[in-house]
Amino acid sequence: MRFKYILPLYFFVLTVNNGNSQTKDDLKSINTTWAKFYKAFETLDHILMADIHSKDLVRVSGGKRILDYETYINNYKTRFERDKKIGQTSDISLRFFERLVNNNTASERGIYKLVRNKGTEKEKAYYGQFHVIFKKVDGQWKIVMDYDSSEGDTINEDGYNKAYAIDDFKRFLN
Repeated sequence: MRFKYILPLYFFVLTVNNGNSQTKDDLKSINTTWAKFYKAFETLDHILMADIHSKDLVRVSGGKRILDYETYINNYKTRFERDKKIGQTSDISLRFFERLVNNNTASERGIYKLVRNKGTEKEKAYYGQFHVIFKKVDGQWKIVMDYDSSEGDTINEDGYNKAYAIDDFKRFLN
């Protein structure tokens, strides 16, 4: 009789333990890709931007259009080259309200802040909500889906500050 109760309990525990038990190392590993993302904006390097995205990328821009990898990277190439010519800088940072990861897939949602011409009279900040899906390819996290939206211009500094810093791992550990 006891066996009939123990077996279901065993499978329940096994299922719970094999769930999303991400570690600090998992999040740090994903942060290496985010560091390259930050660096691509800082240095206006479209090749670095291309390296962190999968060739199978699905990019949803502002809830208005869907782009493929080639179009998305070519847009960055054009934008970054233009920015270099006119001396415009870009500084991007991310804050999170969801970070989920297993062995080879991750889902991250949060708010970005993009500051153009930081520290100058022309400084302007832009905000948006993002959702990024990563897949691990040859040991490196690659972005396979990237969605962002300003949510009708409702995303702002207040929402950005309420989300968690990229290195605040405690919030996302089980």
